Amino acid sequence: MAVNSQYNAEQIQVLEGLEAVRKRPGMYIGSTGTKGLHHLVWEIVDNSIDEFLAGHGTKIDITIGIGETITVRDYGRGIPVDIHPKKGLPAAQLVLTTLHAGGKFDGAGYKVSGGLHGVGVSVVNALSEWLELEIYRDGHVYRQRYERGVPVTEFEKGEKTKETGTQITFKPDEKIFDELNFKFETLSTRLQESAFLNKNLEINLLDERRSEDKQETFCYSGGLEEFVKYLNESQDPLTEDIVYIEEELDDTYVEVAFQYNKSYNERIYTFANNINTHDGGYHLTGFKAAITKAFNNYAKDNNLLKKNDPALSGRDLREGLTAVVSVKLTDPQFEGQTKTKLGNSEIRSTVEKVVYEYLRYYLDVNPATAKSVVEKALEAVRARKAAKKARELTRRKGVLNNNSLPGKLSDCSSRKPEECELYLVEGDSAGGSAKQGRNRKFQAILPLKGKIMNVERARLTKILKSNEIATVVTALGAGIGEEFDLSKLRYHKIIIMTDADVDGAHICTLILTLFYRYMPELIEAGHVYIAQPPLYKVTYSKKEKYLYTDKQLERYMADKDRTKVTIQRYKGLGEMNPGQLWSTTMNPANRKLQKVEVEDEIMADDIFNRLMGSKARLRREFIMKNADLADNIDI
Repeated sequence: MAVNSQYNAEQIQVLEGLEAVRKRPGMYIGSTGTKGLHHLVWEIVDNSIDEFLAGHGTKIDITIGIGETITVRDYGRGIPVDIHPKKGLPAAQLVLTTLHAGGKFDGAGYKVSGGLHGVGVSVVNALSEWLELEIYRDGHVYRQRYERGVPVTEFEKGEKTKETGTQITFKPDEKIFDELNFKFETLSTRLQESAFLNKNLEINLLDERRSEDKQETFCYSGGLEEFVKYLNESQDPLTEDIVYIEEELDDTYVEVAFQYNKSYNERIYTFANNINTHDGGYHLTGFKAAITKAFNNYAKDNNLLKKNDPALSGRDLREGLTAVVSVKLTDPQFEGQTKTKLGNSEIRSTVEKVVYEYLRYYLDVNPATAKSVVEKALEAVRARKAAKKARELTRRKGVLNNNSLPGKLSDCSSRKPEECELYLVEGDSAGGSAKQGRNRKFQAILPLKGKIMNVERARLTKILKSNEIATVVTALGAGIGEEFDLSKLRYHKIIIMTDADVDGAHICTLILTLFYRYMPELIEAGHVYIAQPPLYKVTYSKKEKYLYTDKQLERYMADKDRTKVTIQRYKGLGEMNPGQLWSTTMNPANRKLQKVEVEDEIMADDIFNRLMGSKARLRREFIMKNADLADNIDI
């Protein structure tokens, strides 16, 4: 390979304007997949919410148009339209075409803002095939059109109007994104969160892509109280009251709501300036410290702990806790453009002080609530000790031991985790075909008998007694729960392979629930996949073809003589012989795998609670609401 040894000024490349965004989109929106596509919407909506926070406009309209376009209309002040004194361009055009141009840096335009980097709308512009801007300000409508970040019309002053605000319509660039498909539920969930976080803000979502328009309206006067009530709808509350705290301290607005339920899961969601800080930060640390300190002090002062009882750990006190922590501050320090973690260290003491001082008063006047939480925490302590003993006992029996693999496992010969795959297969019949059809070098097969335990309704002590779950945990080799260690994972691809029917979907969901609740790092690190076996084998003119969806079958049959087509509908994996299973579902060269990712943690958590929880009513409601999304389900 020839090597160019020259390195001088000619090798230094300067990307002008928004070229850098199109060259490296992942740096600005995280990815060019589904998350990045929807991130475009959040950038525009966050700007509109900033207007609301500044006291301008009480409504935001979002429309998904035919052709995967997005329109966001707010009723705030409208982007400034006058000429910028230094750049000689209309301020709006400068905002749309220049990185780090905006009114959010000096605190004069906005006291509180989520879009602090000043790159949001310009990045959306750069990554759009086209974008149309309309501004309603100073008694007139102003318009401009852009294509891939470049203005293709002049910034024009149009007809008179009494309205105010900004409307942006854009179509993401097919050359940038893997697929253009805005998901209504993803948008709906995030927009509902925004409405919960901003009392009395009305957010309207309209989908015009269907034969009948689909729409949702969100507006909540109760703010975070209503948010927690919604999140706990699928749970049995430990206490009926929701603790609500709201205070401004040191120029920081702190709003917190929480309620305990009878589940074994901890759910705390944190926000800073309306941005979901998925990875937490100092506001989360402060909240956890306040909870631990307040309940321990109350338990000690009121003799709720017996002589041999230990101090309650934060983990025990957070079992069954559902909480939302929202802070609004003037100079937030986010980690990265996608803003997943809050780095302001001073916010820890602010949140801790506000929450702790309120709880000191609240627990004194609500002793029944305090006692219920302390008793649940003590129960969690006992359960944790029992789980530790159960793990040790199970380990002594050879289960959960890295040196002892389950007998049902047909392992691969490779010992390099990065090239190894583990198929979790429904049933012995399909497992047998998979064992014969696989590539033994890197593909391992673990057949599962029937449906595993629903871990959503059980403690770890009971879960470890399940033979099927213990077999999965042992095969993976990384442990479970608090002892899970991703570095010990024996396979970097874990592929769930079940029948394409209702039972198969249920088994797949049960396995995903296990991973999501007790091994979430598997999903976060991108190790979990769902196999996509074909639904049909069609034969026409002696040529066989495998089809994976009903829509593929419809397209295939469109130009065929139906009387000459033979269609075989696969009811289960066991109907395929080893060669067919390999060529359609297991061969890396042409198989179809669906990677399991969490697009929104609140939506994911809510779905698991509703589908796998104890309330049948919520499952029915979820199924009815999402019935039009179902595909390939046998009735």
